[in-house]
Amino acid sequence: MSRRVAGFGTTVFVEINDLARQHNAVNLGQGAPDFDSPPEVLAAAVKAVNSAMNQYAPGIGLPAAREAIAGHAQRFYGQKLNPETDVLVTAGATEGIFAAILGLTDPGDEVIVFEPVYDTYVPDMVMAGVTPRYVPLRGDDWTFDPDELAKGFNQRTRAIIVNTPHNPTGKVYSRDELQTIAALCQQRDVIAITDEVYEHILYDDAIHTRIATLPGMQDRTLTVSSLGKTFSVTGWKIGWAVGPVDLVSAVNQAHQFITYAVASPLQAAAATALNLPSQFFENLQANYQVKRDMLFNALRNAGFKVFKPQGSYFIMVDWRGVAPKRVEDDVQFAQWLIREVGVACIPPSAFYQESDKHLGKFLARFAVCKKDETLAAAAERLAKLGKY
Repeated sequence: MSRRVAGFGTTVFVEINDLARQHNAVNLGQGAPDFDSPPEVLAAAVKAVNSAMNQYAPGIGLPAAREAIAGHAQRFYGQKLNPETDVLVTAGATEGIFAAILGLTDPGDEVIVFEPVYDTYVPDMVMAGVTPRYVPLRGDDWTFDPDELAKGFNQRTRAIIVNTPHNPTGKVYSRDELQTIAALCQQRDVIAITDEVYEHILYDDAIHTRIATLPGMQDRTLTVSSLGKTFSVTGWKIGWAVGPVDLVSAVNQAHQFITYAVASPLQAAAATALNLPSQFFENLQANYQVKRDMLFNALRNAGFKVFKPQGSYFIMVDWRGVAPKRVEDDVQFAQWLIREVGVACIPPSAFYQESDKHLGKFLARFAVCKKDETLAAAAERLAKLGKY
């Protein structure tokens, strides 16, 4: 095994999913819906398979998919993209981020990330020979210190990754926060790579701002998103990277040697999905609001301190006062909750660097992207926590 990957270990999602299966727990761990995509999206995939669209797509993506992605950017953000040059279809946002790091950075560069940080970003950097520079999100609202962020920039800084809505906290970066980030990017000639896969899952009238649309950021932002979260097809792995031609071309230089091309029939279905009427996106937010509120209330009633998310699939809690004293950290808590209560969550210390894992020690992350009956079953089990 190479030194490049030897230190990674098994992802926390594999460990929690395995333990949840062993104990028949209600799994609110991994952010994967237990319900399916809209029927018309599934039908479009079936139609494409049956229409002999089963060979390689162009490496940059099917024209129809790229046109739909560009149309989506125009429709929701007023962002004008040339589908021929400014759009790249990737194997999910995960590959999009990895290809972006490979295509836009060199060994020895630094990339700024906000902590807690989604768990693929840092391994991507390690494999690329890039050094992560961490800026923590703190407090009940998960805010960053502008001065601390400014100190994170130096002559080696090549890019900053901004995940909004944020996994695992559910934070939606405010326009003011994004303007602070944008100003630093322009002052220090740094690229912004944004992960916006939860862009349509927002709560309590929160507004998602695309940093690429802020003044001065169009030419230095690569926006990454995907089909999976919005349309409940996480297994399709259809993502995209959009931005100015020079950035997209650089990402494609890496993409072409990672996956080359992405599943043709699923790209065709992506075009159908992205062109669904506005009512779909309105209903999506309304349905997720119900789910968020349902789980939020269940967690609060069970005795957790609950951090109300503004977006994403997730709710973060502080579990102190809920578990018995023998439980000492978030990993032990997640294991205990599965074995003794029958509900699975993710221990968030997985989203912190080694020296900062104490910041996630008393936290747990629960996923709301489940059927109402799944959430109700979890609520019933969580209600028993009072006895501890």
